[in-house]
Amino acid sequence: MHPEPRLSLAAPLPPGRMITSDGGDGNVQPLWLSDRPATAALWAQIHAEHTRSGLWPLLLDALDPDDDEFRPWGSAELMPERMSSPASHDPAGLLEEWWATYTTIDQDDDMLSAKTFGQDWSGLAPARSAATDPDELAAEYAQAFLTGRPQSRLGLVAAPSGAEALAVAGWCGPLNYDNDTAKFSAVIRDWERRFGVRVVAVGFSTLHLSVAAPPIQEEDALLVAAEHFAFCPDNVWQGSRPYTLAAYAERIIGARSWDFWWD
Repeated sequence: MHPEPRLSLAAPLPPGRMITSDGGDGNVQPLWLSDRPATAALWAQIHAEHTRSGLWPLLLDALDPDDDEFRPWGSAELMPERMSSPASHDPAGLLEEWWATYTTIDQDDDMLSAKTFGQDWSGLAPARSAATDPDELAAEYAQAFLTGRPQSRLGLVAAPSGAEALAVAGWCGPLNYDNDTAKFSAVIRDWERRFGVRVVAVGFSTLHLSVAAPPIQEEDALLVAAEHFAFCPDNVWQGSRPYTLAAYAERIIGARSWDFWWD
């Protein structure tokens, strides 16, 4: 990402530094990281400038906020060189493939029962029109996120969208499931289109999205729940009891944010 972000932004930046990828040849700098905690106002200001600047702001969480390394960001545990392009992947095909894999592993009838559709993939949930501006909602969510995580720092990535910023940065959060983050970015790009999703915050293995057009009907929520299970099975496998898609679907009806965690 060149030149230094402060040369491309109207918003004044706090002290920070470019991060050089740990797995590269020393020439790849996938993101800029602030030295101190972020503010919601600055995140919103930079987000509003994205169309002009090409820089996507991320609220970055660390594995241990008290660790000076601020992993994985400050420690440069990033692999942008290994990521493909999100545009080269079909999100529907990815979700169907992941669904088949994870439902084969987990053949618990209770997880798939209660008004769900068994192990057969039922296709993508329909797109919804957002009643709230997705970018305004993202700014509101950034403020709420920082209320609970005041040590989060600001990251800037040169990317066309938040979904693509994850691959450009070389984030490896879902590494235990797939080492090409671009596949997950492809799905999120489709969620940006269908549900007004915006990538707001990222941790060591966590992802936090604002959602301007969440499902509001049970039938649609079940379809979205299936997509979430395919995208991040730990949301169901290791989430709140009961561990069923039907229970998970109830929790996301009308929810204005989606959170994911990969073990």
